[in-house]
Amino acid sequence: MTENEISEQNAINAAIAYQWLDAVKINKKILQSDKRNLSALLRLAYAYLQQEELNRAKKYYHQVLKIQPMNTVAKENLERINILQNKKGKKTKKNKILFNPELFLEIVGKTKNVRLVNLGQKNTLAQLVVGQEVEMKTKKRKVEIRTKDDEYIGSLPDDLSKRLRLFIKAKSRYSAYIKDNNMNNLIVFIKEDSKGKKVVNFISFPVNLSTNINQIGEEIQKEENPVANEEEATEEASDLDLEKIAESLATEEKDAVPYEPEEEAEEE
Repeated sequence: MTENEISEQNAINAAIAYQWLDAVKINKKILQSDKRNLSALLRLAYAYLQQEELNRAKKYYHQVLKIQPMNTVAKENLERINILQNKKGKKTKKNKILFNPELFLEIVGKTKNVRLVNLGQKNTLAQLVVGQEVEMKTKKRKVEIRTKDDEYIGSLPDDLSKRLRLFIKAKSRYSAYIKDNNMNNLIVFIKEDSKGKKVVNFISFPVNLSTNINQIGEEIQKEENPVANEEEATEEASDLDLEKIAESLATEEKDAVPYEPEEEAEEE
């Protein structure tokens, strides 16, 4: 592996670990020997953006567009920077996050990276930062992701919404964080915190999200309608009693004298 390849890998590792200061140093070193390295320019701009050094980030994104005018990542992030800069001077809440690199530790079946669909307004999306905790809110047919101030961010895909709605109904608890935000490509990291008793034997995030989905629904339905279940059992018992009564009446009829009705009156 050449020295440049080692530097590239180190730059990628720094970005993956969200070590923005290291990312700046390594990518600047790469650009000293290759000023037109698009990957290094994008990584450097993004590292500055995460540190809220907007003008520096803007500078490097513009350099990317000089080399590759149709680069969508640079365009989207420049749009985001413009929104943030236009908001300066207005009263806006800054999302300063004390980032923990271990936050996105993945555990099979208990965590999942999710790309949101039906994204919200760009003014809201632009202010989101990596590591920011967000809320999961269940609706009739979907699970929405919102800020702590109840601003709509986006929704989980239908298959995952269907599954997590059942788990949340069963009193499972989850936490969610912004993992990546490129305006049109927003990823959240969802982590299972605890599991409800009715779904304790089921996995939150299997490879196939439809796994056991009907069985989970049935278990929760039992918990939701205990009265209905009792009524069904009572009805079954009543049917058995009626059958017994009918049998005893049939036996009595055999032993009894046949009943002959009187002739009906003419008026009747």
